[in-house]
Amino acid sequence: MFRAILLSVALLAVAGCVAHKRPYADDATVASVSYRDAGPKTLTLYTMVNNRTGAGGHSSLMINASERVIFDPAGSFYADVVPERNDVLFGITPAVEHAYRSSHARSTHHVVVQTIQVSPAQAEIAYRLALKAGPVSQAFCANATSSLLRQIPGFEGIRTTFYPTKLAQQFGQFPGVKTEELYENDSGDLQEGLAKNNARLTAEAKAGTLVPVAVTE
Repeated sequence: MFRAILLSVALLAVAGCVAHKRPYADDATVASVSYRDAGPKTLTLYTMVNNRTGAGGHSSLMINASERVIFDPAGSFYADVVPERNDVLFGITPAVEHAYRSSHARSTHHVVVQTIQVSPAQAEIAYRLALKAGPVSQAFCANATSSLLRQIPGFEGIRTTFYPTKLAQQFGQFPGVKTEELYENDSGDLQEGLAKNNARLTAEAKAGTLVPVAVTE
């Protein structure tokens, strides 16, 4: 009984991980936006933190492997130009990545961005794990993200947790992690931020300034 109460408290604490209903993107749509960043292979942990309480609201993971994706378990982010399949967002160009973090940073929350360079093998393992991890149930964002990370060689020491900030603390202990924080003072309404960035990305796509770089081997 006590364990059930603790679990309930944990789920309430991360109630910001609320999934939205979206179509399952087909292969052609996913392939059309595939993007690979030219830089080193990296893992980037996003943690959305309540500015008033310090509690974590959401965890997600950007993976720069053979293509760059964001594993957004039970996430709320959407954009018409960003296909999604089983909680994986595709076509993560610099503009899309900026829109992702900016949508979550608002007057009520800031975003902690932690990036670590990994080997191509580690990145590809993370990518493959993300493709088969979802869809994730509501409030299980940190649990799913920590479970994925601990399966990557070199990250086995990460403990599974329901708390985004506890996952961020663990991730930050790895040598070489670079951390930044994003604060914005716009509306505290997440949906308003999502709609604004969706409109911006759609306009850039129509103007031809959001052209993805195709993945090539």
